[in-house]
Amino acid sequence: MKKILACFVVLTLLLSGCRSNEQKNEGTQINLSDNKITVDGQEITSDATQAVYSANDIVFYLAGQDFTYGEGEKQDEHEQSEADAHTVVHITKPGKYILSGKLSFGQIAVDLGKDAKTDPEAVVILVLNGIDITCTVAPAIIFYNVYECAEKDEESAKMDVDTKSAGANVIIADNTINNINGSYVAKIYKPDSVILNEEKSEVEDANKLHKYDGAFYSKMSMNITGEKTGNGVLNINAENEGLGSELHLTINGGIININSGNDGINTNEDGVSVTTINGGKLNILCNGKTGEGDGIDSNGWLVINGGTITAQACSTSGDAGIDSDKGIYINGGHVTATGNMLDRIAGGAQTYVVFNFASRQNGDTTYILKNSNGDVVGEYSPKNAFTYLIVANNELAPDDYVFFKGTTQLTGVKSQNMQGMIPGGQRPQMANGELASPPEPNQNAQAPQMPGGEPPKGELPEFPQGEMPNGERPQMPGSMPSSNIEGEASTIFTILKGGNQFVGIAPVAP
Repeated sequence: MKKILACFVVLTLLLSGCRSNEQKNEGTQINLSDNKITVDGQEITSDATQAVYSANDIVFYLAGQDFTYGEGEKQDEHEQSEADAHTVVHITKPGKYILSGKLSFGQIAVDLGKDAKTDPEAVVILVLNGIDITCTVAPAIIFYNVYECAEKDEESAKMDVDTKSAGANVIIADNTINNINGSYVAKIYKPDSVILNEEKSEVEDANKLHKYDGAFYSKMSMNITGEKTGNGVLNINAENEGLGSELHLTINGGIININSGNDGINTNEDGVSVTTINGGKLNILCNGKTGEGDGIDSNGWLVINGGTITAQACSTSGDAGIDSDKGIYINGGHVTATGNMLDRIAGGAQTYVVFNFASRQNGDTTYILKNSNGDVVGEYSPKNAFTYLIVANNELAPDDYVFFKGTTQLTGVKSQNMQGMIPGGQRPQMANGELASPPEPNQNAQAPQMPGGEPPKGELPEFPQGEMPNGERPQMPGSMPSSNIEGEASTIFTILKGGNQFVGIAPVAP
């Protein structure tokens, strides 16, 4: 009987393994090429009734239009001839599509029709199996219409969002490198919605027909994950924003490298969107070509449960490595974020430290954190200039630490103002038992000015050494106040469980 049972188990495993391999290869195979695109080995059709077809009909911002067309400026415009050079691979039916190959001028566009948003069966999985796509006039990959698993209701919005049933899904295949070089589409008005003010020659009101900020973009909630080993790579080179969703974005795995002119990651429904990171490796660098940009920017919540995240904001603007309108929650993972603004960290289970430097730090220098045993618990080498360094990981146990810039030891002052944070990362309770809300950032705050007006182009004003007459140092827009400081500057950085902030970080005086 035992032999029979053992044979049955082995047979079951073998059959299961066969089914697993079959499932991995299941799906429509799309091979991209500048010469000949194939779908399951056959040359792609131009028949728009098919599940996959090609056309030269990319959505872009046309040059030479007047103010009734949209809100784009000269740098957002493209000639018709540039757009016509792009081949759009349209996907119009639910299913799994395995993409490989190269398009020098092209786009993958997923659109299951206007009714797809409410259809739970309108689900598409794109498997990135070694692709290289360049699009110079619009996103290189875009989801238009698929099933939307959530509502855009700000009143009932919450940070715990389940996107498992979302219609837009991306898998980064193991052992592959995938390159996306993409642009964006500035806001184009819906023609029948334009209301003109003839006296001022301007548009008073108009609905958006098109506006897509990211090189890799979805109008619906989107999931991104890796395969079994999670070693597949997605490289995004973005003229404007890198990876974007108009509602929610959940990242579960894979290696994602983003170099962007503006925000590296953006979810943009005000007061609703949630960016959730559960795993994977994210390396985000905002190169500042647009003059601004956060590393990660959520117009709702940012929730980090796991993964390894490095997020660097623009060097020359008051932007943050991690930014969120409704609150940042760090529950796990390894986070390193740098920028020139500190957005509020509302809570989470993971211990974190904010290092607020007394002056702007240039990039390409290594910062080292050592515990009381002399062990290195962190090395951080930002490429961009910054004034705030945020670190969160499991290695930050309560202890006394020393901090170095290269071989130079640093000093700092422990701040007691953590925007309502208490050890353990939770907000204090009010008398009625409700959680106290952190103060909202001042949206009207102005950046500190250099004598004579605007700061020099390409540079941030340096924070003065020491304190202002009122005992406070000037802050970048939206940053945490640095008042409520107790004690003198010290070379000992005592980190407690929960939220920690040190201000006035500077080299030890000679």
